[in-house]
Amino acid sequence: MLTIGIDSSTQGTKAVVYDVDAAKVVASAAVNYGRDLPEFGSPDGFLPNADTRVRRANPEMWVRGLELALSRLRDSGAPMGEIAAIGGDAQQHATVCLDADGNFSRRESPIWMDSSTTAEVAALDARFGKSLATRTGSPAIERFVAAQMMKFAREEPEAYARTARVHLLSSFLTSVLAGEDAPVDIGDGAGMNLLNLQTLAWDEEICAFVAEGLIGKLPRVHLPGVTPLRLAERFAVYGLRPGIPVAPFTGDNPASLVGCGAEKPGTAVVSLGTSDTFFAAMDEFRTDPDGYGHVFGNPVGGFMSLACFKNGSLARDRVRRECGVDWKFFDETAFSLTEAGNGGKRAFPYFETEITPKHEATGIEANFDWTSAPAETKIRAIVEGQMSNIRERTRWIGDFDTICVTGGASRSKGILSVIGDVFGAKVKTLDATDSAAIGGARLAARQICR
Repeated sequence: MLTIGIDSSTQGTKAVVYDVDAAKVVASAAVNYGRDLPEFGSPDGFLPNADTRVRRANPEMWVRGLELALSRLRDSGAPMGEIAAIGGDAQQHATVCLDADGNFSRRESPIWMDSSTTAEVAALDARFGKSLATRTGSPAIERFVAAQMMKFAREEPEAYARTARVHLLSSFLTSVLAGEDAPVDIGDGAGMNLLNLQTLAWDEEICAFVAEGLIGKLPRVHLPGVTPLRLAERFAVYGLRPGIPVAPFTGDNPASLVGCGAEKPGTAVVSLGTSDTFFAAMDEFRTDPDGYGHVFGNPVGGFMSLACFKNGSLARDRVRRECGVDWKFFDETAFSLTEAGNGGKRAFPYFETEITPKHEATGIEANFDWTSAPAETKIRAIVEGQMSNIRERTRWIGDFDTICVTGGASRSKGILSVIGDVFGAKVKTLDATDSAAIGGARLAARQICR
């Protein structure tokens, strides 16, 4: 059986054809927004802004990315007519606002990197305090939909009033594929500060506080086991059979949980991407006592924990460029020239305002003379600093015997060795790095028998 998994990430869209029985990817196609869709002026997946706290994108770019990825998959000779179902994921927390006619009521959509809602987070904290986390799985967070919609309603009241539906990017893309208004998956919907994880329904009190009429603008909530949607007729142009099941898209991290085979407790996942994330399935609902970690729904049922670190692969690339070395040196040579622990030298890259822990963007913070140090010392210092921070901020989740590493940087032998040292665990990688897309494809397969 063949399914398609679509991953709409920060910097591009990836589509894979997945052979469920053989458990392998048999075809794939990718779109890079900066390179392939330059007309949107988003080389890193978002629109440039003088205020580095503001990170937004043109939602039309995501639709074009989806269509181009499917087109490239078709043109590559992939057996599109044999596809039995489609599933997928999207970067978490990105919002798409539509009017009653299905047009964009907000031309720029905030994405997960946006941290411009400090005032709104303060208001949520003042009103709900710690109860927000106990109800929604997370404390008030700048990038979450609650703070973003509060700001939108305050700064653009006319546009907010025209808004009939506030979608996450995941539920929006599902709507595009199905040609009808789609629900939001519980895995992604939990990352909004609006979904009550104890009742699995929108929290009326929180929604009313955020913005007038908000609860009526939110999609219905999709729970595991509910009948899927069906592919719209217009996608026949890509060789797909209209009417095949479309599994509601989830967030990229919940999808990776499934793609890594970690949807049941026992294995933790470190995803190395634009942001670095750490997540694992949970037997029961509990929250981070320090307030940094999050709890989302598990797309297959139950819950998952997650901690997100904003300064991830882009920060590593910036250090690499500053050192004037290629990726082979960064991924391998630097670690062969240095020893674990780096002689106590540690550094942290704060190029973007960090969210775990909260830290304003200041550049490199090191406990040694950064300017005069050799490239290999800087590189190990940065990687060990990042991974040690991840470990310290996720101890509340528990200890694990195995860490599954995914994402583009999972190819780096040096980074993998550091993860093993820091966590004191066995490290494994997927044969394919497209864990989110594979997770979407596996979730699609679960819909076939429904």
